[in-house]
Amino acid sequence: MKLSIVTTLFYSAPYIEEFYKRIKLAVEKITNSYEIIFVNDGSPDNSLELVLKLKKSDNRIIVIDLSRNFGHHKALMTGISNARGDFVFLIDSDLEEEPELLRPFWNEINNSNDIDVVFGIQKTRKGGIGEKIFGYIYYKIFNIFSEFKLPVNLSVIRIMTKRYVKSLIEFNEEHIVFAGLCVLAGYNQKEYGITKGNKRKSAYTIRKKIQIVINSITSFSARPLVMIFYLGSFISFVSLLYILYVFYKKVFYDIPLGWTSIVLSIWFFGGLIILCIGIVGIYISKIYEQSKQRPFTILKRIYK
Repeated sequence: MKLSIVTTLFYSAPYIEEFYKRIKLAVEKITNSYEIIFVNDGSPDNSLELVLKLKKSDNRIIVIDLSRNFGHHKALMTGISNARGDFVFLIDSDLEEEPELLRPFWNEINNSNDIDVVFGIQKTRKGGIGEKIFGYIYYKIFNIFSEFKLPVNLSVIRIMTKRYVKSLIEFNEEHIVFAGLCVLAGYNQKEYGITKGNKRKSAYTIRKKIQIVINSITSFSARPLVMIFYLGSFISFVSLLYILYVFYKKVFYDIPLGWTSIVLSIWFFGGLIILCIGIVGIYISKIYEQSKQRPFTILKRIYK
């Protein structure tokens, strides 16, 4: 098998037929030895039925039906885990990333020496001002806390060699941050500038975006725990100076302390303690969930 195309399905019904026609046309200009893998991530619409209808006339289509919605990143990992090609091309099916990009990605990875991954970078981040601000904050925070740098405006679309994919799927993590794992896997990687469309409203709500930020930071860095130590040390030092100052004012000037400073101190340190416990709790919860060794997805059926 020369090339595997992997994509996911979630509210994808309006785009499936056009995506299939365009990706099929693009891949057949490269090779006739290929497969197209659709991973149904518990899509509530009729995406699965539409793909199965296409499969009746094309035996190169493989459909992986998950038992429920596990999330985009886990569905991607499931798809590439079942890919058999010497190269794996990953792309979303919503047509925000044009299927015709397969050709330049293919040329890049085959014309470059010792390159195992060519990944897409948005030249200009799509979406409104809110999405652009969130993207800027996300990459800033991630790159400050993480032990490695994540390319800004990284996109899902990429082409990968078989040996890279084998290394990537060795990660057995409960909380998958796909972009982070792709960088963490190493190998020689090359970026390719793309312009991403805006076909539909993002499925990521504000709550999900905040979860992504927290999950990304705590999955790839222990720096928040280290920062708690330094923060505690700093506060202890400042508190000691303040105690000495208050003691000095009381002894030499007989100034009453009052209750305001005490109440504010209690509120401040109480909130700080809860914050620190919360950060530690996040890491402990990850240890708890990882220790159960649950599969990150459950395959209901594979249509081959």
